[in-house]
Amino acid sequence: MSGLTRNCAGIPRRDFLQLGLGGVIGLGFSDLQRLRAATPNVGPRRTVNCILVWLDGGPSHYESFDPKPDAPADIRGEFKSIPTAVPGIHFSEAVPQLAKVADKMTIVRSICHRDPNHGGGNHYMMTGSPTPVPVACGAYVTFHPSFGAVVSHHRGLRDGLPPYMAIPQVSRSGGANFLGAKNSPFVINGSPNDETFKVRDVVLPQDISEGRASSRRELRQALDQMERFTDRLADDPAVSFDQYLQNSIQLVQSPSAQAAFNIQKEDAKVRDSYGRNDFGQRLLLARRLVEVGVSFITVYYGGWDHHTKIFDAFKGDHGKRLDTGLAALIRDLDDRGLLDSTLVVCLGEFGRTPKVNKDAGRDHWPHAMSVLMAGAGVPRGHVIGATDPKGYHASEKIYRPEDFASSLYLKMGIDPTQVLHAPSGRPVQLVSNGHRIKELFV
Repeated sequence: MSGLTRNCAGIPRRDFLQLGLGGVIGLGFSDLQRLRAATPNVGPRRTVNCILVWLDGGPSHYESFDPKPDAPADIRGEFKSIPTAVPGIHFSEAVPQLAKVADKMTIVRSICHRDPNHGGGNHYMMTGSPTPVPVACGAYVTFHPSFGAVVSHHRGLRDGLPPYMAIPQVSRSGGANFLGAKNSPFVINGSPNDETFKVRDVVLPQDISEGRASSRRELRQALDQMERFTDRLADDPAVSFDQYLQNSIQLVQSPSAQAAFNIQKEDAKVRDSYGRNDFGQRLLLARRLVEVGVSFITVYYGGWDHHTKIFDAFKGDHGKRLDTGLAALIRDLDDRGLLDSTLVVCLGEFGRTPKVNKDAGRDHWPHAMSVLMAGAGVPRGHVIGATDPKGYHASEKIYRPEDFASSLYLKMGIDPTQVLHAPSGRPVQLVSNGHRIKELFV
């Protein structure tokens, strides 16, 4: 499957689903229903949904949104800077399509931290919380619930749809931790670019027709009228089973859900605009899901750990797919009137080193990174903060991952200062000492 690539830790992203460490698991819809059955919805519904595009490995700020054309050649790299749709703002020439929609987004150039490892950086940027112990590059652990899991915890099901989805897999720190597996993401794997693409758990098996399915439900209802020996017990598991089974049936029978998953029905020109590839069509699927009310969607795109041949990667399909697909998503949401109610975020765990190494690559660099944000009231056509003239460090309006997390939660209508409680009763502050990035709220 394209996009599921290894980083320098040497672990393929698909393997971690089998590990299940720290609650970092992706579940089928029926599994989620089983776990949710005993837990009521928490908190009111909100109007803002989120699409988080995760560039696993750490994308370069030089080759994207923070070029340094006046720096020495071994720092500025092979690409020139180009003007964007906003006078005075320049991006790398490696992202020309995103430059054309710069008037619909804000780039934060001054988020930074101190963890140069994939595991720790991933955790910090996916949860807003640093790891309490050093985490090696290859670790798959979640010490704190991820953004999507917290949104799921607060919102619960919406019209039978899981509140948190991941396409095509979960980031290593995208799990729920102490919030429990019921708040883990519903994973939509496979390739939406495939003509035979189907979403698991939301279609009837081929050997069961709708008529047969209805007959089976009628038989079950008839059996349910018979008294069970546990009927008088409050913890009758059959009662809970009925609840999640009914929700699963509602999803299978929901016209809006089926329409969202049926990406083959999308207009061909729209599909072309995203790019006829796995990543582009996953972004399109994410747009279709927010249209029907899914609260939080992570679109995972791996392969950004460019220790070697970074310029070839940005010149080739890997970089072009990001540029084309993400620009199309932002433009499409805006054209449909959805951008005001959809927060789009694109980031990885850190940036890349200022100096190009001997292998024509850049190494890990958490001291400077660029984060794209659009929609949900984020100002259009802005750049927040800056790095120094050579891109070594954030130098103006410096923000931490805690500040980014607080801003994301506030956009989603969630109080980042609240205290959650682990099953043991241990209090856990959602975001510690975080402050909103005020320029995102003007």
